[in-house]
Amino acid sequence: MSGIRAVLFDLDDTLFAHRESVEAGIHAHRAALGGEVAAADPAAELARWSALEEEHYHRYLAGELDYLGQRRARARAFVAPYGIELDDTQAEAWFESYRVHYETSWRLHDDALPCLDALAPRALGIITNGDLAFQTSKVRAVGLDARIPPDALIASGEVGVAKPDARIFELAAARLGVTASEACYVGDRLHTDAVGAARAGLLGVWIDRPGTATPEQRAEADAAGVPVIRTLAELPALLAATRP
Repeated sequence: MSGIRAVLFDLDDTLFAHRESVEAGIHAHRAALGGEVAAADPAAELARWSALEEEHYHRYLAGELDYLGQRRARARAFVAPYGIELDDTQAEAWFESYRVHYETSWRLHDDALPCLDALAPRALGIITNGDLAFQTSKVRAVGLDARIPPDALIASGEVGVAKPDARIFELAAARLGVTASEACYVGDRLHTDAVGAARAGLLGVWIDRPGTATPEQRAEADAAGVPVIRTLAELPALLAATRP
């Protein structure tokens, strides 16, 4: 796409295989805990842990909890059905034990690096709703720092606004030295990522990796001018074929 000079990405579940790492991490942590926690149904416990992440991380983004507070809330809620109560120190230790297992599974999606390389010489960046230090540790651990400059990693915890607020998209485009209309943003959430970016004046692209988009969601994406892709391998051709 001749008008697109910069491409920005969501991190978790777009470039970084977050869900897979969460699944491996919580199963390994449960196994290490043993007893009733380890014996529970793995699929049900993964679904419950994922729901708690969604609930309490969004409370953090909304300012209801600080970053450590949302971690403690997730730990307490997960063990509550087992009759376990955790104080702040215990909850933080519980989450830290889980985090160790989660981090051992960190990896990129297989299509991430080939896509980034195919987009050269466009500027590249990341917009993530999260804590800058923690998200930076992910970027470094999986080698993305070789392609994404430190100042091109924009985290809501650093700038004080979160996706889908237009200001975070505008700030990211400015950091990469382009206008909003010269930037593309790719993410795995239709509203938070793709539609939010489109409303801020960027080309918003929704990556629907599991292929679960409903007809209603596809119609909404189409109405917002948001292309839908299944893999990052589709992105370079999309940008080459689309005109501003």
